[in-house]
Amino acid sequence: MRLLPILAAVLSSAALHAAPLDPIPLWPEGAPGALGDKDDDKPTLTAFLPTPDKATGAAIVVCPGGGYGGLAGHEGAGYAEWLAEHGIAGIVLKYRLGSKGYRHPAMLNDAARAVRLTRAKAGEWKIDAKRVGIMGSSAGGHLASTLLTHFDAGKVDAADPVERFSSRPDLGILCYAVITMGPNTHGGSKENLLGKTPAPELVELLSNEKQVTKETPPCFIWHTWEDNAVKVENSLDFAAALRKAGVPFDLHIYQKGGHGMGLGSGRAGGEHHPWAADCLFWLKERGFAK
Repeated sequence: MRLLPILAAVLSSAALHAAPLDPIPLWPEGAPGALGDKDDDKPTLTAFLPTPDKATGAAIVVCPGGGYGGLAGHEGAGYAEWLAEHGIAGIVLKYRLGSKGYRHPAMLNDAARAVRLTRAKAGEWKIDAKRVGIMGSSAGGHLASTLLTHFDAGKVDAADPVERFSSRPDLGILCYAVITMGPNTHGGSKENLLGKTPAPELVELLSNEKQVTKETPPCFIWHTWEDNAVKVENSLDFAAALRKAGVPFDLHIYQKGGHGMGLGSGRAGGEHHPWAADCLFWLKERGFAK
């Protein structure tokens, strides 16, 4: 008889997490610029959809961190599950990596395609194509901020219907993000993205604090003062650029917390860091959460 309470607990726990759909390729016929035909050469999307009773119709493409050399699961599926729990479709992007021989613009192409494909799937996934955001942590935050400042409107006459959609996210969430390729950058991310000796013009182009315009989408930005891996100046400078351009943002600098903690607080007990509640409050104001 004791099995019944145990089974109930297991089922209750499972119900808290959205089951992901099968990964889908960004380009079924192969990604442009692919270096081979291995799994690393095939960027994908994995959707974590909320239950119908919770769904808000919003979606956020999630770019995991990992220095452009790997993909951190807790900043991918971990975030997507959290989003789905709060009614937002979490769409995890597996993008191509510098550690596998790729350089800019492969990563940006993957992120842009991810937003377009999410919009193309709006009917199937029951989401609003006008409420699609992007989220990223660390180097994934750099990728997110790159798309936030380097998007396009799509090509209305493209043969591929996915390419007809805009790649402009409707909002951005940047978690202890790498923003600049200048002096305050994260060296490993820069090398994986641009190579050992990038041209100065490329460093300028991918220093996203210098690419903000009035068309850049609204952003939620958070960082910690004691982050020793990615300097807090990355977030401060991006927020300053948004302010100068007249773009709305929420900026949160917390004193405590190391780099790469995701939803965790870094303390015992497994509770979420306060940024999660602050972000949900902002998402409600933006019409993404209830």
